[in-house]
Order: sequence, then C-alpha cells, then structure tokens
Amino acid sequence: MTTAARDDHLDIADVERRVKAIFIGSVGNLVEWYDFYAYAAFALYFAGSFFPGNDPVVQQLNAAVLFAIGFIVRPIGGWLFGHLADSYGRRNALMLSVMLMCFGSLMIAALPTYQTIGIAAPILLGLARIIQGLSLGGEYGTSATYLTEVADEKHRGFYSSFQYVTLIGGQLCAIVVLLLLQQVFLTGDELRAWGWRIPFVIGALLAIVALLMRRNLHETDEFVAAKAVARRESSLKALLKYPREVALVVGLTMGGTTAFYTYTTYMQKFLKLSVGLNDLQTTLVTASSLVFALFLQPIYGAISDRIGRKTLLIAFGVAGTLFTIPLLDALQATQSAFTAFLLIAGAWLIVAGYTSINAVVKAELFPTKVRATGVGLPYALTVSIFGGTAESIALYFKTMGHERWFYYYLTGVIAASLLVYLLMRDTKHTSAMGRHE
Repeated sequence: MTTAARDDHLDIADVERRVKAIFIGSVGNLVEWYDFYAYAAFALYFAGSFFPGNDPVVQQLNAAVLFAIGFIVRPIGGWLFGHLADSYGRRNALMLSVMLMCFGSLMIAALPTYQTIGIAAPILLGLARIIQGLSLGGEYGTSATYLTEVADEKHRGFYSSFQYVTLIGGQLCAIVVLLLLQQVFLTGDELRAWGWRIPFVIGALLAIVALLMRRNLHETDEFVAAKAVARRESSLKALLKYPREVALVVGLTMGGTTAFYTYTTYMQKFLKLSVGLNDLQTTLVTASSLVFALFLQPIYGAISDRIGRKTLLIAFGVAGTLFTIPLLDALQATQSAFTAFLLIAGAWLIVAGYTSINAVVKAELFPTKVRATGVGLPYALTVSIFGGTAESIALYFKTMGHERWFYYYLTGVIAASLLVYLLMRDTKHTSAMGRHE
C-alpha cells in the first residue's frame, strides 16, 4: 500500500470513528430528552390524575410547576456529572446519566394517582422529576463536550448541532407517541385513565438500549491527553478561574433557552388553550414545527463553520427582539392550524440561530480539564431560571388575564442576550479546544 493510499485509509477510518461516536452519543441524548419531554407532551392527560380540581389551566399550571422543579435541580446535575466527566471520563458520565433517567421514567410510569394515595401522588411525581432533572443537568454539558471533542476542527459547528437535533428529536418522538396513542390506539378517556403511563414505559426501555450502546463509546482524545496533565484541584475550584467564560455562558443562554422552551414545551399548551386548536391539530402543528426545527440545526451549524458563531447569534438576537411580539400576536389571533405552523416555523428560523450552535460555543470557551463542568453548570443554572420557568410564567400571566405580558418578557430576555452577543468574541476564531491546562 502506498503512503497516499495508507493516509486515505486512515482518514476514512478516522471519519468513520467520529461519525460512529457522534451517532451513539446522539442516540443516547435523544432518548434522554424523549424521557424528559414525555412529561410535557402528556401533561394535558395526566394532570387531572395528580392535581384535583375542574380548571384545566390551573391543573396545567400545577403540572408546569413540577416541570420547572426538574429544572431547578439541573445545576446540581450539571456540577455533579461535569465533575465526573472532567475527572473520570465523558463516557462514564454519559452512561450514568442515562441510567438515572431510566429510573425516573419507570418511577412515573408506576406512580399511583391522587385518588389512590392523596397528596403523596404529586410529591412522588415531583421526586421523579427531580431525578430526571439531575440526569438531564448532567447530560447536556457532558454530551455537548463529547460531541464537540470528537468532531474535527473544520466541522465542529455541524457535528455539535446534532445535540439539538437529538434534543428536538426527543421531544418530537414524545409527540409522535402521543399522536399514535391519541389517534390510533386509545380514546381520550383511556389516555387520561391509564394510557399516559405508556410513554414513560417506552422511555425506560429506550434508556436501557441507549445504555447498552454507550458501553461501546470510546473516550475522546482531548480527555485522554488532558489526563496526562497533573490535576491538583476539583473541577468546581478550577472553574472559578474562568469567571468571564462562566458569565458568557449565562448571558448567551438566557434569551435562547427562554425562546426555545416557549416554542417547544409551552407551545403545545398555547395552541390548545390560547389559539383554540383541537387535540389533533395541536399535536400535528407541534410535531410538524419540530420536524422543521430539527432540519434547520445542521444547516445552521454548517453555516457557522463558514461564517463564524457570532454572526448567527447576533442574527437570532436582533430578529428575536424585533419579531417575537408580532409573531406571538399573530399566532394567538389565527384560527388556522396551517397558519399556526407557518408562524411557528418563522419563529424557528430565528431561534435556530441560537440552538444550532450554542453547544459548540460553550465548549469552545473552556479548556479540556474543566470543559464539561464549564458547559454544564452555568448552562443548567441559566436554564433553571429562564428556560424551565418559561411555561409557568406564561401560564401564570394567562391566569391573571395578561397573557401578552409574557411576550414582552420573552423579548426583553432575548434583547439582554443580544448585548452579550455583540460584545463577545467569536469562539470559532478564539477556541480553547486543545488547551489542557
């Protein structure tokens, strides 16, 4: 074999190794997000089983509060799993996080209702959400780090965008399961009585499959190289040396995460309770808009590899500040499911400027030895404050009769992040990848 042929063979083998690692890592990520979002997708059906009363808005608000609790503990998960990933390897942390998610899903699937055990039912439901929140808090930072580290330098934006492909894909899978149960297998009464447990059983089984697949993940070269450098301090203590980078993660995340959860978890309730679409229309519009969003991620990620990350972030910030209120006003006023889809698709053309590249931007801020903690902890803290509460804040304003206040809130948060985008350096050109200090 000639030298050129041998080099080509090694290049192909390297690409195959990277693609396989990204595929396995992404599948596990999809399963985790499916498990987490099954709660939001089926809340319309199980809320009455855990929260007594006749007002569906109040029941959804109570369910949304527990959804937010899952976010409150995510910073703990971000710190814990970030430390594990930075100290003992990305692979081990990824395996542990999916095991924890499996347990949380099984717990929800088996929970007795309020009629059976009273107030203990919503308490145990909250505990299950805490377990899932810990798992997901660790999953984001570790998987963002893993996907970024296994990608080659020229295609980091493209490869890392698959984190949000699978994140959105997880929610889409939850919606598809809902659609199948809703339209093919069960009646509405059956879904409310017991059918809502099915998606959590499916999620637990899928988590076991993801765990088996993650056993075959190889450790990233960056982590292996960093292990050769002596460690004398914990990941959290090391993170304190990067206050600017931590502040950047918080600032660039707050607007994007609030917008993301507005057009994902809250949008299903918004279409049902505010726009007035029926169950089938709500599910179809939600699912089709998620498919559209899913395909945007790698396109925007590839664009960032050519023009840089900062340009896309600024585009999201400017368009989000200018068009959020008109988009949501038009969406609330429409009576057409197709028009609703077009409006949400328009919103995703804006939001994808953040979602497609936020993982790689955060990973490029930190050196290897503290990367998983640096990505996971401040991100999880910001998502807990802004993303996880978006649905609760929107529903609270609705119960007050001032639903439009949320539109202004979302616009303000995006505008605050825009200031960060304008002032930050482009991480594509100032990346900390390869630094192991």
